Amino acid sequence: MKRSRINEIMAQADEFICSHGFALPPFAYWSPEEFKARKSDARHVIDARCGWDITDYGDGDYDRMGLFLFTLRNGLQSDLAKGGGMCYAEKLLISRRDQLSPMHTHVLKAEDIINRGGATLIVELFGSDDAGGFAEDRGGVVWLDGIRHRYQPGEKLRLAPGKSVTLRPGDWHAFWGEGGDVLIGEVSTINDDETDNIFREPIGRFAEVEEDVASTHLLVSDYSKWLG
Repeated sequence: MKRSRINEIMAQADEFICSHGFALPPFAYWSPEEFKARKSDARHVIDARCGWDITDYGDGDYDRMGLFLFTLRNGLQSDLAKGGGMCYAEKLLISRRDQLSPMHTHVLKAEDIINRGGATLIVELFGSDDAGGFAEDRGGVVWLDGIRHRYQPGEKLRLAPGKSVTLRPGDWHAFWGEGGDVLIGEVSTINDDETDNIFREPIGRFAEVEEDVASTHLLVSDYSKWLG
């Protein structure tokens, strides 16, 4: 993805988030230079990879297959390992109309996916085989707004604003906006986007960035280069 396109998506996402009454934290608006100057104070934000995240899954067609994410808060794997401390995460996501977030599951993360506003969110579900792999012929159990629901393989949940689904490891899922753009909340176990996303197809989690202009704000995938 070109950096100019990433900057544009950031601006559009901020406007969409604000239109639904949400506000991003102050560090969201730091320039790369300010982030570098304040990296000591922002150590937890950096280590927990909080912040802007925009991906086309390496496919090169963000409008067709892609996702906007902003990690608002996240614990560390060390907390999860000891079973105490900050063992949770929270994100805001935006699924554009008919923009696919492809079929995947997680090994560790359980998550609530919440339609915070906009159009209808479609969540397509499949179960796992005995080894945890994608199973085209298996369903499973999720919780819709806290109520147990047994899903059939390939079932498409329709989440209107305010509705939610709780997914556990082994629930294979893909999602997209139907009829318009959707603001999504995600509340989960500690989030590890580098190792805990298992995709059905061999695709990448992060976009490759072409630096055609300067960054407005850093992506989480920029932290290692800019901040160490």
